[in-house]
Amino acid sequence: MGRWTLTWGEQLDIRPILFDPRADGLSERAVASYIAKYATKGAEASGTVDHRLSCRACAGRGRLTAMTPCGHCHGTGLKPGLTLDALPVTDHARRMIRTCWELGARPEYRSLRLRPWAHMLGFRGHFSSKSRAYSLNLTDLRNARAAHRAAEARERHGLPALDDATTLVLGHWRFAGIGYTSGEAIMAEHIRQRVQTARHIAAAQADE
Repeated sequence: MGRWTLTWGEQLDIRPILFDPRADGLSERAVASYIAKYATKGAEASGTVDHRLSCRACAGRGRLTAMTPCGHCHGTGLKPGLTLDALPVTDHARRMIRTCWELGARPEYRSLRLRPWAHMLGFRGHFSSKSRAYSLNLTDLRNARAAHRAAEARERHGLPALDDATTLVLGHWRFAGIGYTSGEAIMAEHIRQRVQTARHIAAAQADE
């Protein structure tokens, strides 16, 4: 097994995180905003793709067993008909994807499953727990964020805060149109024909 040395780059930004945004340092609000930005950023925003590149049959290994090559990808490990050079990605993302793909073939990195996650530039999983039993789930976080943004908007526009007893009244109306849409017209005509047919059958049975 090979041994690799990984280090940080030369550009470092070391500043204390302070509660007071007016102090000489980095405020906790700025840090939270920075984390939220990248935590909600999709992989496609980084210039990569949003689907897996590895063959489903062999999970990117290129073979089904040690002696049996994969017949779907013909040993490439990629989805049939797919090549890394033809991906609609940036050059930087392509280099990272290719690095993940090449390292994923090494036995010492097999546990990292780099090939199935090459489209995510090697990152798998999620930055926070999505468990319903541990900590908060993402639905609660989204709802709390929506309520916080709504409260900020009301405060910004001078509106009173809402509580459980508040009734929100919308006083703005807009004319939408008259009659059915094209799809609704077809459904209405179909219902009319069925009703008319049922009436004809009932009348014929009554005459007998």
